[in-house]
Amino acid sequence: MLLTITYTGHDTPDLGYLLYKNPYRAQVFSLSFGRAYVYYPEVSDSRTTAALLLDINPLDLARGKVGSSGGGLFDYVNDRPYVASSFMSTAIAKVFGTAMSGRADEHQALSDSCLDLTAKVTMLPCRGEQAKLVSVFEPLGYEVSYESFSADEEFAGWGTSVYVDLTLTGHVRLRDLLRHLYVLIPVFDRRKHYWVTEDEIDKLLHNAQDWLPGHPEQGYITGRYLARSRRLTDAAMERLAEAEADSDVDEEETSAPAPDTDRAPNLNTQRLDAVLTELKNSGAARVIDLGCGEGRLLQLLIRDRQFTGIAGVDVSVAALQMANRKLRLNRASESLRERVQLFQGSLTYKDDRFADYDAACLVEVIEHLDPARLPALERVVFEFARPRVVVLTTPNSEYNANYEFLPEEGHRHGDHRFEWTRAEFEQWARATAEKFGYNVRFAPIGPYDELLGAPTQMGVFERCE
Repeated sequence: MLLTITYTGHDTPDLGYLLYKNPYRAQVFSLSFGRAYVYYPEVSDSRTTAALLLDINPLDLARGKVGSSGGGLFDYVNDRPYVASSFMSTAIAKVFGTAMSGRADEHQALSDSCLDLTAKVTMLPCRGEQAKLVSVFEPLGYEVSYESFSADEEFAGWGTSVYVDLTLTGHVRLRDLLRHLYVLIPVFDRRKHYWVTEDEIDKLLHNAQDWLPGHPEQGYITGRYLARSRRLTDAAMERLAEAEADSDVDEEETSAPAPDTDRAPNLNTQRLDAVLTELKNSGAARVIDLGCGEGRLLQLLIRDRQFTGIAGVDVSVAALQMANRKLRLNRASESLRERVQLFQGSLTYKDDRFADYDAACLVEVIEHLDPARLPALERVVFEFARPRVVVLTTPNSEYNANYEFLPEEGHRHGDHRFEWTRAEFEQWARATAEKFGYNVRFAPIGPYDELLGAPTQMGVFERCE
């Protein structure tokens, strides 16, 4: 059972500082089910690889220490010593626990930085679900590849093995990579070596709270991690929905001083009002909100009879469930249910359900995507869906200087992958409009600073006829 992590770049032996493991000597760790070895098969200034090797004793498993199935030959003859399983996750937490926390003392800046990392997981059980490797890991920012094998070279009729060697490559923080592996390896291996109880919900949320709420495979990951327990999965999904609702409050609103009752509406209200005004002025009747979250814009659209067809799309099942509750669609009239649709979807994959709308909205959405995924979103929205009008808002990073409690060069929300200046946004928007046959105009939203502009910037794209 082997996991390797390779760091390429400059001064790559510093990987040892992040892992708290000396690159120039091997170390051994005793676990309840065997031993874990950490060593570095490759060390240079430009490329360093750390390896975590597990040596599991199947006799220890059979003696009832951990993972025993209760007797029989299977306790002695099984795949547990050879495959990436929940044993590997336990070893990651035990051996690389400090690295998972992100603490690196004098090397904290390196720990907080995204690095060029490649992880290779040997013999990961997939059992016919190889496509899920892409849909689970790719939204986290990885390039995904895997190698399959014949079940037995002597017996071709046995088909393809249920195991793959998985390779993940990405520009990510080491702590995020370790947490992704900790959570997702047991998702693909269905046989846990421990009882799955309510405590596992806490472990899941602790290690996945930064990325699971918005993941397109949230339901699949949660259910598999919790061994398909309906009771535990429902409880976890409810907590994820609550967490996502809390995090959906914009950082600019929580960072700025609380407004007086006589002052202007908060920024989110001003933003939604501005988007609604553009939609009404466009004459659109059918509108789709791409990245609808918990449905705040949808609530405004429903109140206006101009909009005869309304759709809300989000990657998060939990967000859609909350939107459904807020819109009270379960108790709505038949005519309203025909007028409003909610469905799960990813904005980086072509989806025929996005087409045939007069207008599309992306309200504070694009900054949650990795920049490398923006070309995919551009094609999905402007080439395939191709509505007559696209209304898009995103933060103006220049205005962040007005937020006293925002860290220097920090983002307004922990899930923001980037925030653009006005010039950067306009450059992207004009290039996108020209590429796909649209005109674009810009408008500020929120209190205007003569030097820094407004906190939110809006682009209104109108298709060239």
